[in-house]
Formats: sequence, C-alpha cells, structure tokens
Amino acid sequence: MRDPQIGEILVQPDALAQRVRDLGAEISRDYEGRDPLLVGVLKGAVFFLADLMRRIDIPCEVDFMAVASYGSATDSSGVVRIIKDLDRAIDGRHVLIVEDIVDSGLTLQYLLRNLGAREPASLEVCALLTKPERRKVELEARYVGFEIPDRFAIGYGLDHAERYRNLPYVASLNV
Repeated sequence: MRDPQIGEILVQPDALAQRVRDLGAEISRDYEGRDPLLVGVLKGAVFFLADLMRRIDIPCEVDFMAVASYGSATDSSGVVRIIKDLDRAIDGRHVLIVEDIVDSGLTLQYLLRNLGAREPASLEVCALLTKPERRKVELEARYVGFEIPDRFAIGYGLDHAERYRNLPYVASLNV
C-alpha cells in the first residue's frame, strides 16, 4: 500500500504469525483443563484475537468489550467509558483479556479493575504490543507479543482515524 502516512515497518507479517503461534501454544499449556474465556477489546484486537484463537488447541470461548478513552487522537487520558460490555457473567471463569497494545496502561488498568470486581477465577492479559516507555501505571501483561518503541503504531488491527487496520504488518504512523 503506497501511503505517505505509513512509516517504518515495526513488525513483519512472518514475525507476527510466528509470535501468535508461540503465544497460542503457551496459552494452551497454561490453561489446559480450564476452558478460558478470551475477552477481545474492540476494535483493535480483532485481527490478533482471531489469529490467536486459531492457535489455541484447548476449548475456549470468546466475548468482546468496546471501550472509549477520552483524549487526543494519539494519546489516552485514562478516562474510560464502556461502549459494549460482555454478553455473559465472568464470575468463576478464567478470563484472558486480549488487547492490541498496552501504551500508557490507563485503559487496561481500568479494564482490570472493572473485570476483577466481577470475581473471575483468574484474570490475565495477552497483549500483542507493549510500549514500556509510555507506561503511566505499573502493570504487567502475562503474555506479550512484541515490545515496540514509542511510535504511534498502525496495522494488524491498529488504526489511526479508523484507517490502516487492514495492513498485514505493524508500522509506525508518519504524522
């Protein structure tokens, strides 16, 4: 795709595929016999979640949440509003939040508090990307695909103004 806003490729398609395969194997081992519920955070995690689920070889279920954080187009304020909540109760379930990127950590911190209050048996995070340099709160994702530099990322589900989600790789946005 020729577009001047697409910058440096941060993660190539083959690296994405291999890491998703590895994460699926690790999650399958860790959750053996526990029937995890994967909670995809819309919209950015859809591509990652779909590929990840196909690499998990134990029974699992899926549900979705959509959240909006107030702030600029490229920066979260941490003020979060739930746009779409889960369709089912999670009390007593082994819940794995599947997130596209952990940036400041503020939105994920909110989700962990909100879902944790619903009394799941366990609550963990699987993030495709993380940017530790941007972290404003202390939190760790149990499963991480890639650590990337402090650049605005697009592709493989991540967007800028709803564009670029369809890129088969993760790239930086030229602004």
